[in-house]
Amino acid sequence: MPIVNRISALHDEVTAWRRDLHEHPELQFDVHRTAGIVADKLRKFGCDEVVTGIGQTGVVGIIKGRNTASGKVIGLRADMDALPLSEITGLPHASKVPGKMHACGHDGHTAMLLGAAKYLAETRNFDGTVAVIFQPAEEGGGGGREMVNDGMMDRFGIQEVYGMHNAPGLPVGRFALRAGPLMAAADRIQIDVEGKGGHAARPHQSIDTILIASQIVNAVQSIVSRNVDPLGNAVVSICAFNAGFTDNVIPQTATLLGTVRTLTPEMRDFVEKRLHAIVEGTAAVYGGKAKLTYYRDYPVTRNHAENAVFAGDAAASVVGEEGVNRDTVPVMGGEDFSFMLEARPGAFIFIGQGDTASVHHPAYDFNDEIIPIGMSYWAKLVESRLAA
Repeated sequence: MPIVNRISALHDEVTAWRRDLHEHPELQFDVHRTAGIVADKLRKFGCDEVVTGIGQTGVVGIIKGRNTASGKVIGLRADMDALPLSEITGLPHASKVPGKMHACGHDGHTAMLLGAAKYLAETRNFDGTVAVIFQPAEEGGGGGREMVNDGMMDRFGIQEVYGMHNAPGLPVGRFALRAGPLMAAADRIQIDVEGKGGHAARPHQSIDTILIASQIVNAVQSIVSRNVDPLGNAVVSICAFNAGFTDNVIPQTATLLGTVRTLTPEMRDFVEKRLHAIVEGTAAVYGGKAKLTYYRDYPVTRNHAENAVFAGDAAASVVGEEGVNRDTVPVMGGEDFSFMLEARPGAFIFIGQGDTASVHHPAYDFNDEIIPIGMSYWAKLVESRLAA
């Protein structure tokens, strides 16, 4: 692989940064240690400007090329937060914080972008400006949305934005992306069911909330199996069923929690509409009531066609064209980089993590072998997109 010598020389140093971040995971917007380390390093690298507190705890570093006559400004984004999981890897650099771990590789994303920032600040072999973006609260907090709403794009004049995420199962030395929808809209649902509580030995005098909620769980599956085109994409999963407190009382209420994933705005609207009809109708059939609350969280992560080509070309310059899948199958996971792609054109790419535990698994660990590959991708993207 044509890894730049300077980037290769940084491998051990960046790995040490990554493992330190892994040992000290922080959640959502409470990433004060991580953001402090990021800001401190960016200043030491000689960034032209370092701004903290964007979107609550986000950090942006500005690096100007040797020439800025082009007037172009591109953003490169990494996420900083961890997950509320207990790590089981047993590694020397395992999490030192009970109940928290970097189970999605955001420690690796942050370290790779820091390494790229150090290289770019040293070389400045480009015409334009780079904004390195370190985002909090990707895991459910909408940190990307908060940074955009805080005026980040306009404040720094960002014209295009790019993101990257590790991908377990994709071989080391491979990249994958596609134009159009790459990751799904991620929405939450809450279904509150009310019947009539009573003695379990006299169910005829009650309206059985457990029965109603169970029928709703079954019925909502018909949306994907019978209402969605077999060639379409949607997921409806009920993930929590809370009702009752003992073995001889039919409860008055029940609550269901779940998620909906879709790849188009039209499908998102359709699934929400069908859920309302099924939830309310099913409860009514059994004499009870049910209310659906639908929370629209992360929109579809949609790559802009032209920018997906640029990103694929940058990846190919690192690993060869054979190492880049430019038409990968979309995944139904969600990603709040979607808010940045709604604000500016850009592209999101997957980098191969190899045969490791899945993200969001307590045995996961970021593969340090891919650090120079990811750093090289960032460097090549900047130097080609902002060619001097």
